[in-house]
Amino acid sequence: MTILQRLLSRHKSARRIGLMLGAAVLALPAARVIAETQANAPAYPPVTDARLAAAASDPGWLMYRHDYSSDGYSELARLTTANVASLKPVWDFKSSFEQGHESAPMINGDTMFVTTPKDEVHAFQASTGKPLWTYKHDLSGAGLKTVCCDVVNRGVALYGDRVYLATLDNYVVALSARTGAVAWKKQLAPADMGAAMTLAPLVVKGRVIVGLSGGEYGARGSVVALDAANGTQLWQRYTVPSPTEAGGNTWPKGAYKTGGGGAWLTGTYDPESDTLFWGVGNPGPWLATLRPGTNLYTDSVIAMNPASGAIKWHYQYTPHDTWDYDGTNETVMTDITYNGVSQKALVSASRNGWFYAINRDTGKLIYAQKFTTATSVSGVKDGQMVTDDSLRPAVGKQVFTCPSFLGGKNWWPIAVDPQTHMAYVPTMHTCMTIKGVVGGAYKAGLPFLDESFVVKRDPAFPNEWGSVQAIDLNTGKQAWRFGSKLPWNDGMLATAGGLVFSGSADGYLYAFDAKTGAVKWKSPQMSSGVIGVPSTWKVGDKQYVGVWAGWGGATPIWGGDMAKDPAVSAIPLGGHLYVFGL
Repeated sequence: MTILQRLLSRHKSARRIGLMLGAAVLALPAARVIAETQANAPAYPPVTDARLAAAASDPGWLMYRHDYSSDGYSELARLTTANVASLKPVWDFKSSFEQGHESAPMINGDTMFVTTPKDEVHAFQASTGKPLWTYKHDLSGAGLKTVCCDVVNRGVALYGDRVYLATLDNYVVALSARTGAVAWKKQLAPADMGAAMTLAPLVVKGRVIVGLSGGEYGARGSVVALDAANGTQLWQRYTVPSPTEAGGNTWPKGAYKTGGGGAWLTGTYDPESDTLFWGVGNPGPWLATLRPGTNLYTDSVIAMNPASGAIKWHYQYTPHDTWDYDGTNETVMTDITYNGVSQKALVSASRNGWFYAINRDTGKLIYAQKFTTATSVSGVKDGQMVTDDSLRPAVGKQVFTCPSFLGGKNWWPIAVDPQTHMAYVPTMHTCMTIKGVVGGAYKAGLPFLDESFVVKRDPAFPNEWGSVQAIDLNTGKQAWRFGSKLPWNDGMLATAGGLVFSGSADGYLYAFDAKTGAVKWKSPQMSSGVIGVPSTWKVGDKQYVGVWAGWGGATPIWGGDMAKDPAVSAIPLGGHLYVFGL
């Protein structure tokens, strides 16, 4: 008996038969698509806790900055300074978006996952570019009016046989790695009220950890841990403490509720000490005269217990920030020898123009060195940063200061090479005029700044908006530098082959000699400027490098005189993923 005959024999109502047949017709193709996807997809090895702990030596790229140290360094060495000149395009993919493409490709086995603006996830065979599945997050109910600095997404997290996505409307979504089917999703905050998520999640011991941002809108930032199995919220650590918590007395009465402190970049995890490190963004409103105090834990790195979110220690890069210098830049674990003393360090290049080394066990400053022009944050006293009060804006007072609020380095990550013992820093050379303005009271979903600003050239670099530089980790001093007439807004990738990869605003992927900065290879020109984070991986005996081209982000929106530069304003838009191999 056929399916149709069985249905006719069991049901007398023609209307019910029609409804069931329609459902069957719709369900069968969906089931067939899933079955075909599973049958034709490359083998997918589960991403276990042990594999994440050993990600530094994995042939794939299992998390946002490759491994828990956040160093952006791969032990793969098939590509070297001797053969990289033969690197060629292998496959590519064009997205449908013209906003900024900032995602890092994640690779497990022969499967790649990469995100686009507005929270699409694409799965490909990593070696061939064969499409496997696409997930499109439904943003139709979100106006996205409080998403700062473009509707970007920076990537996914991998765990078990699932892919985890953080979205602009504040959902964490768990997807099947094999089919893209939704396993669960949980919303952490309403959309369009000041908070959004653009970061790649981090998975630690079965916990999916994300950060909520919104410093420009007065949203109170937080770091949140969810159970990877079912999305149950395990803990939430607000980055701005209440009056009854440690640090709560660094805010005026009631100001903590609108204090900002977005946690909008992926953190770092130290398995040895079982410590989670997370950067915290700027306070709200921007104008500091409205919130006397040091305003903890804004513009800081906080060390947390990953099981509870309890804060172990903090270090504040910019006390009482009024320049939007943030503190969210990634923190990289590495060991250094400073003044003859070996220390377990946490290093970062901050928006305020200073390169930091902090003892990751104690939170004590090892050193701070300027890596670009920095005037408002003027020095160090007793291990704490000092600011120049004469360069603080106020209502009726405009100042010229460096760097601009875009920072000496913005979100695009550094890389650290344990062979050269250098950090590779994508650097901005900008200053700004900034002044206080009379604003209104806080209102959820509206900007909370009370300052106006214009990005200007740095007089010390009259012909350059950016550069790539290498910093000696033992001294904090520059080792080499590659200047650029255009802004350099791309992350860094270092490899055991003695190479450093990063993309330029005019659409080239560069391979630098990690020791000297000499250009060893330059890709054919891509279709747009590069702000996507490059990754590398190996399938079989072949090593690949992949990166998004797709200009956007904060620079063209808020870049002031830099954005008006004809060479910058002429950068074409449109997302295009490029994969290279020998």
